[in-house]
Amino acid sequence: MSISTPLSSSARISAAHLDELIALLEIRVLGLSECLVSEGFVLELDGNEAPGIHYILSGSGLLHIGGADSVPLTPHTLLIVPPRHPLKLEVPANRAGIAPVVVSGREHKRVVDSINRFRAGSTEPMTVMICGYFTAAFGASINLFEMLSTPIVEQFDPSDRLDVYLRTAFEELMAQEIGAGAMSGALLKQVIVALVRRSLKTSALWMERFTLLGDPQIARAFADMTARPSAPHTVESLAQIACLSRSAFMARFSAAFGQAPMQVLRDIRMRQAAAQLRAGDLALDQVAHNAGYASRGAFIRAFREIYGAAPAEYRATPSSS
Repeated sequence: MSISTPLSSSARISAAHLDELIALLEIRVLGLSECLVSEGFVLELDGNEAPGIHYILSGSGLLHIGGADSVPLTPHTLLIVPPRHPLKLEVPANRAGIAPVVVSGREHKRVVDSINRFRAGSTEPMTVMICGYFTAAFGASINLFEMLSTPIVEQFDPSDRLDVYLRTAFEELMAQEIGAGAMSGALLKQVIVALVRRSLKTSALWMERFTLLGDPQIARAFADMTARPSAPHTVESLAQIACLSRSAFMARFSAAFGQAPMQVLRDIRMRQAAAQLRAGDLALDQVAHNAGYASRGAFIRAFREIYGAAPAEYRATPSSS
């Protein structure tokens, strides 16, 4: 499995800026499934356009991801799988020379209480795993895990309670009560925070695999953008925060995000505006001001470009997301 060389601790994003970014990270659960695999079977799961999260509740086995080296699995192993990476969960047979039976998850899926369940084998499952897909976004289009190229593998303990968070998120989605999406997202965020804390305490510096978090100067400017979206940011002021020349800042920011700084800032401002419109307790002019717009007309045009509707129409639509 190819892993980028970690940066030295002195080159990492500061704890204060990382704390700001994590606080402003919006997690959305796209779906959770239960995977059960019997001894001597392999469960194949297709890749998804979103990053995957997989957690071993019980049992052991091997995980094969996109042709990379096999990952040994034991209870409380957590994996974050990059987008578009199919995987295979194998529970080897105890007897040598027995070829595993490969089962396609797509063909062996059942819906149980509105949750997908994938099953490989008809005997007592040896390994049980919670699988899901999610987004972790800043603004309207900046997904933290979108550019992840290699899996993140971390071993946790029962005392970390990740299984409790994920089981509760699972139950929220099954119940389908009001606020289930928000609740499951909040629970999954606790898992992501636990993962970040683990990286800070160990030598497994997986955060440096993200271009954003691996460039502390760019991360410093981005953290200020996300913390103060209404501030009168310019390319020049953001370059000063990053302690870079204008040209170096533009080049490194665009390399990290694939977009220019002002485009990213607009996305962040519009995500905040959408959330405030959904809350429904602020006047339109105040929402525009909070998003850094002195002109109501300019704000309405920018919002319509992102969400395809005027702010008033968006606010009036119950299904706004």
